[in-house]
Amino acid sequence: MFEQNFKRIDNEIWKDAGVSSEIDYVEQTSWLLFLKYLEDLEKNKSLEAQLNGKEYVPVVDPRYTWSAWAYPHTKDGSLDMNKALTGDDLRNFVNNELFPYLRGFRKRADNAATLEYKIGEIFTELNNRIQSGYILRRLIDIINEMRFQTEEERHELSALYEDKIQNMGNSGRNGGEYYTPRPLIRTIIRAIKPVIGNRIYDGAAGSAGFLVEAFDYLKESRGDKLSVRDMQTLQTKTLFGKEKKPLPYLIGTMNMILHGVEAPNILHTNTLAENIMSIQEKDRYDVIIANPPFGASEDISSVEQNFPIHSSETAYLFMQHFIKSLKAGGTAGIVIKNTFLSNGDATGVRRELLSSCNLFAVLDLPAKVFTAGVKTVVLFFRKGEPTRKIWYYQLNLDRNLGKTNPLNENDLADFLANYPQKTLTASSWIVDLKDVDPQTLDLSVRNPNRKDETVYRAPAEILSEMEDLDNEAAALMKELRKLTIGKEK
Repeated sequence: MFEQNFKRIDNEIWKDAGVSSEIDYVEQTSWLLFLKYLEDLEKNKSLEAQLNGKEYVPVVDPRYTWSAWAYPHTKDGSLDMNKALTGDDLRNFVNNELFPYLRGFRKRADNAATLEYKIGEIFTELNNRIQSGYILRRLIDIINEMRFQTEEERHELSALYEDKIQNMGNSGRNGGEYYTPRPLIRTIIRAIKPVIGNRIYDGAAGSAGFLVEAFDYLKESRGDKLSVRDMQTLQTKTLFGKEKKPLPYLIGTMNMILHGVEAPNILHTNTLAENIMSIQEKDRYDVIIANPPFGASEDISSVEQNFPIHSSETAYLFMQHFIKSLKAGGTAGIVIKNTFLSNGDATGVRRELLSSCNLFAVLDLPAKVFTAGVKTVVLFFRKGEPTRKIWYYQLNLDRNLGKTNPLNENDLADFLANYPQKTLTASSWIVDLKDVDPQTLDLSVRNPNRKDETVYRAPAEILSEMEDLDNEAAALMKELRKLTIGKEK
């Protein structure tokens, strides 16, 4: 049913002049789905309170509930045509009354951990881009048919929503900002094996893929033995995230809600604006899993004073934040560009990582795991002891990855099988840190088992060859000029 409804939404929303990309699509469907979900959630809470002989005070004022403004209905449940807004009246109500009311929750909420505050955060920097009130009416009518009341319904809807997030991630060169392949996330989580009671953190939450998958993993790990107390711990004391940009924040919050986390602990804040020297023990986490953004996605001059090791690369700043935010004995799995292993600008961060943490495994991923084609690795490290030996695993596939042929969990099965014992295979090897240059701390992936592995030469050797080639080219040009002059004579 949900799949058919999403197809109908597709047919309608793309007709609107205000929706021009997959990003617009996900943004606009998200706030509509969220408000429909919110009404169903309030109904469930009210019914639950009645069964327990208690009174439930609704979060949303009656005038702004879904059934009041979006789908007023008659006694038989059909749309009340006398009360239902459409066209300019509907668009004006949404833009000038509904959104301002919802934004006001941010100021009215008791604290940031409440559903009220999340509502205010979501709508503070969000705008309705659907320009036609008639198209908006048709979208509302379709979404009104959706139900969020059972776990099966939420699971089906969340799976379809994930597909939309993936399409959005694939639509631009910064796809990784919104979508990290779920098979990769699940593999990282299965390798780390978090347990209920751990505090799990993603400081670059994006669409909350890491947190959603951790939530599902922890629920499944207990199976039928999942208690009410376990679920309460999962809901309120386990999953934490931060996200700077408003759209990923909205999508991440919505994604977690659809997966069953009622009031996600995602803060709408700039992680890098926090001085890492102010991080205290109470701020630290047992598990950190993340895919931090890289490149010029930050005004470095405004945040670099928060880090002892300055860098123009945001991913290197995030690495410092993660190292500082990890508890002693805690474990991290971080996706990062493979240049982190060798880049001179990252030497200081690598030194900090190797001295304060045990970087015990590096998973080398092929190109095109991310649609932008960026080559990445996953760093697995544990806080509290220095690195002595690093187990490398190079994922070699017999096919080229792409949008129509993405990474799957079978691709990563051999890595997971060999990860616990750090087995040596044709695709894996161990590097002793004593054999690494102490000045450069170059940790580049060099598989000694592959004959076709690129041999990296010393910089002096490369410069010498370049000089020889320049001299040879100059000599050839000199001979060529002689021949040209001779012909002219």
